[in-house]
Amino acid sequence: MLYRTAGQFKTSYEADHALFPVRQDAFLLGFVLVLAFVVFPLFASEFTFRALLIPVLIYSLAALGLNILTGYAGQLSLGTGAFMGVGAYACYKLVTIFPELNIALAILFSGFFSAAIGVVFGLPSLRIKGFYLAIATLAAQFFLVWLFQKWGWLYNYNASGAIQVPNIEMFGITVAGPLASAATQYYFVLCFVVLMTVFAINLTRGRIGRMWKAVRDMDIAAELVGINLMKAKLLAFFVSSYIVGVAGALFVFLWRGAAEANLFDIPLSFRVLFIAIIGGLGSILGNYLGAILIVALPVVIGAVPELFGMSISSATVEHLNVMIIGALIIAFLIVEPHGLARLWAVIREKLILWPFPH
Repeated sequence: MLYRTAGQFKTSYEADHALFPVRQDAFLLGFVLVLAFVVFPLFASEFTFRALLIPVLIYSLAALGLNILTGYAGQLSLGTGAFMGVGAYACYKLVTIFPELNIALAILFSGFFSAAIGVVFGLPSLRIKGFYLAIATLAAQFFLVWLFQKWGWLYNYNASGAIQVPNIEMFGITVAGPLASAATQYYFVLCFVVLMTVFAINLTRGRIGRMWKAVRDMDIAAELVGINLMKAKLLAFFVSSYIVGVAGALFVFLWRGAAEANLFDIPLSFRVLFIAIIGGLGSILGNYLGAILIVALPVVIGAVPELFGMSISSATVEHLNVMIIGALIIAFLIVEPHGLARLWAVIREKLILWPFPH
């Protein structure tokens, strides 16, 4: 009923392959954008911004970068956390060496440092693949975290070994640092996430995206039809690491405010990987659905006892979170092994055909 497509005719190839072949999809996206840009900022509290909205957006962006590499190009990676760290440390050095540099440009430039490191550690993908490639990226994870700890120049030889985000203004508004408001940081992160999502959608729907999918499905056949495997794989590592690096810079400068090297350790890589897998590999929407389940749902579950005036220890709440989220993940993967994005696609198809049998 809500997805009735009667009267929506396609008269050209372009219309048939449009971004929104069903008009209701465009309406739904517009509704989500209105919620994100208008409704949430009007009613969200400081806690909601910092514990819910901002982390969901940043983790979604990191999962988007990983999904381009793993979901679209078929290259396994376990070093996402370290590449986020490269973006964070690069952004920190840029704002300290060039204090007059616009913070938005610093974040965008920091992604190139992460992309360069990603290409270097992506070179083994030219000879190995599968779990062997995952081990190679895992080695990158350990090496980069060790470098963050031992190379004092990266954190300006701070005695604590941590990077501290200073107060940074843009157009007279403090957007980063202790004095920045949560709403300002939320809008800043939201604009970056929208920009990167549009970039990823256009990239994956075009010639480059089809090249990546061919390499993912069968790299030998892709090479036989003329696809340069070296170019395709290294480009996937470059684009993926760039987006992950930008997410890392946002992670520290627009959310955490400070970071040590162990913040980018292997648990962060696995968390981003779980978001991409549960959301759905090879999907843009799945990154956001996975982040809502993995990042936002535990916060909501933890706040439920307070709403009903129940006094439960924080340790008990943490255990309940782990149990409930684990059970939900297993249930979702049993119902739809291809992730939440595929589950939504099935529901959408049923809504389009309703009330007719199918």
